[in-house]
Formats: sequence, structure tokens, C-alpha cells
Amino acid sequence: MEEIKIVNENDQVIGYKKRGTLDQKDIYRTAALWIENSKGEILLVKRALTKKRSPGLWGPAVAGTIEKDESYESNIIKEMQEELGLSNIFPKKFAKTRVIYPHNHFTQWFLLKIDKEVKDFKINKDEVEEIEWFSREELFNSVKEDSKELIKSLKIFIRKFIMKDE
Repeated sequence: MEEIKIVNENDQVIGYKKRGTLDQKDIYRTAALWIENSKGEILLVKRALTKKRSPGLWGPAVAGTIEKDESYESNIIKEMQEELGLSNIFPKKFAKTRVIYPHNHFTQWFLLKIDKEVKDFKINKDEVEEIEWFSREELFNSVKEDSKELIKSLKIFIRKFIMKDE
């Protein structure tokens, strides 16, 4: 079982723990990818129904927990390949968010613009149930209505960085 990085309140590594052994006081790191196309639509993934956390909920296009020998950057590149079949693509580093409940983590967000049809992605069915392009309006309405179909960290990111002008 792989080890994941445990960090302090300043996102500095203070140790490692085996996946599945964390408690609420442990802070860990994740990376997430926001993908847009030239029409301004946002790609979301519905998490596989077999996932332990947030099964069947819509989340960022790609996301992963940072393991012992990974950086935010190396993790997002690995997860892009594993989950959507995207390779030789280097997204732009963006904002970092903090979630405390129900899971305690920092998320480093990355941005990518790509024009690709849903059918052209190679999704990993162990990770992803389905993918879909959403309009900004659809996402904003889901966040405003506090939809239970979106994972919490995605709602935080949208409120803080995407809807900031609203």
C-alpha cells in the first residue's frame, strides 16, 4: 500500500502515512485539473461508483492524492494519463485551496484548455463513471443550488475562483 504525504498548516511535508490510515487531524495533498474547451465549457467527471470517497459525484476532470515520491505537478500529469488518457500535456499551475471537512487537504489546481470530444478521451472505468462538458451557467446554477451531485472541493473552487465576479 502506497504512502501519502502528510503536511502541516503551511503545506510543508511533516511525514507519510499509508493510504487508508489517515484521521481527521492529518492534512494531506491533492492535485486537481480544471479543463475548458474553446467554447468555454468545462469538463467534469463522474467518479466511479466503486470509489471509496464521493462515488458517483461530479468532480474535476482529473484529481489525485499526492504520494510519497510525487510533487503536485508529477501527480497531475500521472493522473491525466491514468484517468483520461492525456499524455505529453503540461497544464498550467493555478490556485491552491484548502478543505477541512469532511477530508482535510490542500488541493493544488491546474488549468488546461483543450478541444476534444467526450468520445475521444480514453477514460479509466476504475476511476471514472462518465465524463461530460458543462456550460458555465450549468455549473454556476449547480453551485448556487448547492447541488449534492458535485463534490465539495469542486464547489469551493468554483465559488472562490470562477464565480468571483458574480
